[in-house]
Amino acid sequence: EAARRPLLRGMVPPLQSALRSGSLLLLLGTVATSAFAPSSLPMQRVAGRATRAIGGCSSLLAFAPALHRKPQLPLASTRPALVARPRLCLQMSGGAVASEKTVYVRKWLEKEVQDALVRAFGDDVKDASPMVTAATKPEFGDYQCNAAMPLAKTLKTKPRDVATKLCDELKTTIGDTFEEPEIAGPGFLNLRFKEDYICDRIAAMAKDDERLGIPKATAPTRVVVDFSSPNIAKEMHVGHLRSTIIGDTLCRLEEFLGHDVLRLNHVGDWGTQFGMLITYLKEQGFGPETGLGDLAISDLVDFYKKAKKRFDDDSDFQDASRKEVVALQGGDELSLKAWGLLCEASRVEFQKIYDMLDIQLEERGESFYNPFLGDVITGLKDKGLYEQSEGAGVVYVEGYTNKEGDRMPLLVQKSDGGFMYSTTDLAAIRHRMVEEEADRVLYVTDAGQGNHFDQVFKVAESAGWVPSGKRLEHVPFGLVQGEDGKKFATRSGETVKLKDLLDESIRIASDDMRERMEADGKDFDKEMEDTARIVGLAAVKYADLSMNRESNYRFSYKKMLALTGNTAPYMLYAYARVNGIYRKLGDQVDASGAEILLEEPAERALARHLLMLPEVLCEVEHSLYPHKLCEYLFELSQRFNQFYESCPVSQAGSPELLNSRASLCAVTARAIGLSLGILGIPTVNRL
Repeated sequence: EAARRPLLRGMVPPLQSALRSGSLLLLLGTVATSAFAPSSLPMQRVAGRATRAIGGCSSLLAFAPALHRKPQLPLASTRPALVARPRLCLQMSGGAVASEKTVYVRKWLEKEVQDALVRAFGDDVKDASPMVTAATKPEFGDYQCNAAMPLAKTLKTKPRDVATKLCDELKTTIGDTFEEPEIAGPGFLNLRFKEDYICDRIAAMAKDDERLGIPKATAPTRVVVDFSSPNIAKEMHVGHLRSTIIGDTLCRLEEFLGHDVLRLNHVGDWGTQFGMLITYLKEQGFGPETGLGDLAISDLVDFYKKAKKRFDDDSDFQDASRKEVVALQGGDELSLKAWGLLCEASRVEFQKIYDMLDIQLEERGESFYNPFLGDVITGLKDKGLYEQSEGAGVVYVEGYTNKEGDRMPLLVQKSDGGFMYSTTDLAAIRHRMVEEEADRVLYVTDAGQGNHFDQVFKVAESAGWVPSGKRLEHVPFGLVQGEDGKKFATRSGETVKLKDLLDESIRIASDDMRERMEADGKDFDKEMEDTARIVGLAAVKYADLSMNRESNYRFSYKKMLALTGNTAPYMLYAYARVNGIYRKLGDQVDASGAEILLEEPAERALARHLLMLPEVLCEVEHSLYPHKLCEYLFELSQRFNQFYESCPVSQAGSPELLNSRASLCAVTARAIGLSLGILGIPTVNRL
């Protein structure tokens, strides 16, 4: 029992929920799973098993009484009504929903379509794609199934005949969620949610302020995200913007979904450039008792340029720099002290940027992997992958050839015995997979490194360092360009410093807000100053995340700070407006316990879009394209505007309708706030 206490502590919320709902089965399932879990398993894996056991119980508890809706009735009297209209939402801690059927509908529907195809046509079609997609137009319903079209060729029959048989099979399994499927055109199936289902889902979302009924993963995975990765002794510039923002968003998403996330900053803190820097530092008077004093990163940048010029112009300086690299790698005390001071000075300035953007990272630079580089070479030799080419150590990767058709090598060791970036990356993969026990590793870097990571991943897999079922994924992104489509640079042609870029966005947002406040006769107070800072930083983040990450995009302060269109200011205004409407109603409403009524088309359209949030998050987790969440947000704000224009809230006409519409407002505000939070953008109450 003592060994299982950490598990039980982690399962306290669902156990409490089980006790509240009177579900002895849930309680027994949890305790039994914890009791029989093998003691050799990590506690996190045991917890995953226990949670999966609870999920498995959900199908047996689909008839669970909805005590929250009519608490005054005894349990026995509620059951007959529930047989006719089963509650699909099994509530767990925080209002999270246990059943995939009630949250990730598309996943569940795909399984139902696959099963229905097998029942209708036999095992020969068991691998057929269900081809379930969200409906492209409201008149087509909520989902479409296009499986009949390609299957008709395989089965040598008409698509409409396939659709008819599929429709007959689906009626028996999806009838509590969808209206009867409609066959359209040559064989498309249109599927429309039942109104009762939509109402129940919105009511469940309204009861869960924190997560809107979105459950955490029943089997959490270990996800390592490698992002940002600036170089020591250099200032962060616009080139680091996308990796930092995209990487942080992916981390926030994985964390929200309940996965165990390790945020790694693979800084460039090792290499031959440090020989050059330390040599120049010594020329400037650095010695055993000397520190850097109050030297700031801006000084270090200038220092780097001067050291580079000395290196390029003076062969003696080059020789001294190479000797300094050997001394550093050999553990020379003075060289290590100089290296440590350079790293720390850079680290302080990096943190200022991360604090501005609210980025959390664990630094694990290239130097961390130095002790493992020799093991990498040994491992490659043991697998027969390591070869010699002109004195250097290489690995030939299948599929990589030059113009002449000759194999192209991946260099892993220099002829003098030194190591390469690829060697460090292989050591990092090995450590993350073996020591960190990662299930998924994401590398958020520019698209130009695609071939490098493809080769490194293939070598790691060939070496046996990537266990079956584990994933290495490159998350490439395009360039940030100026408004003219050329390299984004200062007037003098210098790379734009990231801090200058962020400060300028804050300044423009502040000036604009001050002008509008003064025009309205209001003071630009501390609250507005803080709001302007949020808007300025949010504009930069959202402008980046709203673009397909693989595309280049043109950086424009004017466009990203606009109050209209798919921008951060517009989304922040939408949140403030929706939240304000709900707040003004105050004690007039009970949104969290409201019966949802959908009397107008705009109400149904808004409710339907709200239900799609869990699937959008699931899609972004799978595809790693944050712009899909931005698209969802923008459409949500437009759906709400249409709802608010055609569906009076405070003048709804009846208390029941008032509560229902207030609930839709509350869920919309929370959906916007939750989504912006995943994008790393805090909300504001007024704008």
